Amino acid sequence: MSNATWDALEATPLPEVRRRAAVVDDLAGVEPVTSAGARRLAWNDGGGQSAVWYFAQDGRVLLLTFDHESVLNLYAEEDFALQESFYQGVPESLVTLVRDRPENYESLNLTDSATGRTIHYAGGVFWYDGTRWHVSDGLVEYCRREDIDLFGESGFDYCLDVYRFGQDLTPETVVAIRDESGRYEDEKGKEADLAGVREVFIRHGWPGGRPGDHARSSR
Repeated sequence: MSNATWDALEATPLPEVRRRAAVVDDLAGVEPVTSAGARRLAWNDGGGQSAVWYFAQDGRVLLLTFDHESVLNLYAEEDFALQESFYQGVPESLVTLVRDRPENYESLNLTDSATGRTIHYAGGVFWYDGTRWHVSDGLVEYCRREDIDLFGESGFDYCLDVYRFGQDLTPETVVAIRDESGRYEDEKGKEADLAGVREVFIRHGWPGGRPGDHARSSR
């Protein structure tokens, strides 16, 4: 299963994955929460796409991605069984983090009409066992059966782009991307934003050097 973003995620040490998730969560203005002992960090683009990370205390991780324009968006289908099947192969202790939980901006609930049980919507379901990353068995099987581009349609590529796995993620790169999108009216506004972004990075352990160096030293 070859994909550049997937390969970059797999090559990133877990402490650096978590640090980037915390930085992006902070920059996106998402409130971190603790759910059943796991730390939830998230990102959304304000338009229906999101990435949600659950970092468990035992070193495992559940990652959900969602693209509302994808064929893997089951919101309109209201197919609880199909959505639940996307979690097949994921340890139940991780699935419980999104089963029968309150919905939120990034993760709406799909309800089983027969039992009333709920589970969070997700087009992409991925998890880390403490050593390596996995795509859920159910998602792999469904995409194989329906001939669906798993990484594209799940939102994995788009939703993880902001984390820049395999690339430097610095205050300067964040501001450069914002500048390219036309965010700033002048250099004064750009410099003011850069100062604020640097404060976010420092809050999450960035020492003022190159986070890429930090990642390599964590290997």
